[in-house]
Amino acid sequence: MKPIDSSTWALLDLRCPRCHQGKLFSYPAYYLNKYTIMPEHCPVCDLAYEPEPGFYWGAMFVSYAFSVACFIVGGVGTYYLLHDPSVWVYVLVVTGLVLLTAPATFRYSRAIMLYLFGGVEYEPRYNAPRGAPKHVVK
Repeated sequence: MKPIDSSTWALLDLRCPRCHQGKLFSYPAYYLNKYTIMPEHCPVCDLAYEPEPGFYWGAMFVSYAFSVACFIVGGVGTYYLLHDPSVWVYVLVVTGLVLLTAPATFRYSRAIMLYLFGGVEYEPRYNAPRGAPKHVVK
């Protein structure tokens, strides 16, 4: 697989922050009983996906921001598209939107946490073919 050069595109594709090739999650998001499972290390460059115990506790703040965005988009969209319906319609729409986006919210909040606060930068030298040395003398 050809590596992704842009960290933004690698984040959106949920790839390893160091090599941009290894997948951050073991199963697709539509496996609702397994969408949270992450391998311990990147299968390509062997980066530990959990830099320290409890690292992903901070991802709940990112998840909170995603949930607030869902509330705003759902509320404003309901107001304008349904012409200010009853309160129960707002509750149903926003709750449905938050539940539908829960797998993506979980995954992207973890990925953003790892990319921003994991202390890892993209290193193209980890894209060497299997069996090739992964270190470069500077």
